[in-house]
Amino acid sequence: MNNFKIHYQYQEDKREEVLESISDEELSDLIVYNDDVNTFDHVINTLIKVCKHTPEQAEQCTLLVHYKGKCAVKKGSFVDLIPYRQGIVDAGINAEIE
Repeated sequence: MNNFKIHYQYQEDKREEVLESISDEELSDLIVYNDDVNTFDHVINTLIKVCKHTPEQAEQCTLLVHYKGKCAVKKGSFVDLIPYRQGIVDAGINAEIE
């Protein structure tokens, strides 16, 4: 019976390691890039509409895009970020999933 506990604990430890590894690998960032075309208001409104940001969140991200050249506006699995990226790109804003 003692061997069972050790084996069971080993399986649980391995399972946790695998889950941590998978969740770390699956997370991607949706990056919005600065350009000389889009206005602050357009980027802010797009982030509110597409990413469901609060106005404050969208404004902060837009300021980072402007001053730093890019900003990660959303984090998630690559597949989950695809429609968000498409919505931003459809609004004429440069965005990539990294």
